[in-house]
Amino acid sequence: PQVTAEEIGSQVALEYGQAMTVRVCKADGETVPVVVVQNASVLELKKALRRHMQLRQARQGGVQHLSWKYIWRTYHLTYNGEKLADDRKKLREYGIRNRDEVSFIKKLRK
Repeated sequence: PQVTAEEIGSQVALEYGQAMTVRVCKADGETVPVVVVQNASVLELKKALRRHMQLRQARQGGVQHLSWKYIWRTYHLTYNGEKLADDRKKLREYGIRNRDEVSFIKKLRK
């Protein structure tokens, strides 16, 4: 798979300061850089993470299908110990800036 137009657009937006990179720290310790627009919501970050992972899986082979419904039911994203619970809320409202790190945390059973 070649570089997509979306990836090129993301890099151009980064160069012009219209986008930011949010580093998502997975449970296994791996950090994934995800590019989102400056005023992105939590939902847009989740969608960008999904696209990034799907592209990576397609390029490396391996598991082709990840159940994102399961992932979001089992994990949530946190920043500085605060859950990113509201999908409509902007990342900026949580204080997230360029190159900040967001973590996957396993939800506790009720």
